[in-house]
Amino acid sequence: MTTTAVITGASSGIGHAVARRLHADGMNVMLAARRADRIESLTDELGERAAFHVTDVTDRSAVEALVAATDEAFGQVDVLVNNAGVMPISPLAMRRVDDWNQMIDVNIRGVLHGIDAVLQQMIGRKEGHIINVSSVAGHKTSPGTSVYSATKYSVRAISEGLRQEMAPLGVRVSVVSPGAVQTELGDSITVGAIRDAIAANLDFEFLDPGDIADAVAWVVGQPPNVCVSEVLIRPTGQVI
Repeated sequence: MTTTAVITGASSGIGHAVARRLHADGMNVMLAARRADRIESLTDELGERAAFHVTDVTDRSAVEALVAATDEAFGQVDVLVNNAGVMPISPLAMRRVDDWNQMIDVNIRGVLHGIDAVLQQMIGRKEGHIINVSSVAGHKTSPGTSVYSATKYSVRAISEGLRQEMAPLGVRVSVVSPGAVQTELGDSITVGAIRDAIAANLDFEFLDPGDIADAVAWVVGQPPNVCVSEVLIRPTGQVI
């Protein structure tokens, strides 16, 4: 039976590249994101073994509907790539509470909604693989990244706790933590001066989303007795 992967945040960047790579590796892929036009276009391009479902990961019922649609289209969910994320960073003194809440809702609650939606069927089959995308910011906090880093540390903590819970049940849990990647994530920074300052200081060659997709494909491709707990991948020129 063909393996089926659900990828959130598939409308661009890492999610888009992961969907392409896993599909090229022979998997069924269900693309999930809020931007319908983008995931529909990629689905049409990929053709057979691809489908899409417009999904806001902050809405638990929407994520449950995503999994139901995947079950209907492909039979079951074998791999979940929890990739959707936002990064409207700023110093805490700026009091951008709405941005903090958005990061908490997407980066933490969205991951938990995905886990909850697939976990029972994976436990029932005693197999499955959940891959949560964290960040190098989940290993190191910098000025202005306090809340974003907190959400990415949380992803790692949730993942490790879940891995320990699922280890006796045959369900694998992995984390992929990218450094700087050439994606639209920086566009979610709402303070222009901060966005410009970051761009000016990152004077090295970024990773391509395909580099992260390769890492995800490697993690997924390990035999069932191998669980890669975490991959931390940086551009060669990135110091922190």
